[in-house]
Amino acid sequence: MKKICLTITIAVFLLFLLNEVQAQNTQTKLNQVEMINQSPIEGLWKYEYSKDTIGYADFSIYGTGVDAISKLVSNAETVVEAKIIWAYDKALDKMIGLSQVKGGDVVKLLGAQWISNNKYVLVDYKDISNPVEAAMRTEGTFKSNDLLEINYYVDNKPVRTVLYTRVK
Repeated sequence: MKKICLTITIAVFLLFLLNEVQAQNTQTKLNQVEMINQSPIEGLWKYEYSKDTIGYADFSIYGTGVDAISKLVSNAETVVEAKIIWAYDKALDKMIGLSQVKGGDVVKLLGAQWISNNKYVLVDYKDISNPVEAAMRTEGTFKSNDLLEINYYVDNKPVRTVLYTRVK
């Protein structure tokens, strides 16, 4: 009888300990819509695309998502313009974006998720369930209300970092 009680006591203790360890590793689930609304994303941002080309991205919050219009300007002429319409998908608990280049006939479906109060990850929609393993991934981090750092990864290796600054 003592052995059975001791075994049960040890098993209960181990289960309690295991639950405590798991609880420490569990990340608080972020409310994706709140994160959008609390982020400093809204407004006009500027970045250097290449030596002679400047990029602009204009974000506006709309409902449970964000509308984004971006363009590349070279020698005072717009060379590419694109639009992304982001919306929150409650079933997936992620943001879904539809991107199209103006004048183009190809659209791209994207997925994004806030992973901390100032950081999000963006991938092709097909990789939405496992963004860390996506062949191509973008991570954005708000360094301040006026500075957004975007890191691009291919096969989990960083390939480029772009700094967006708010246009006032």
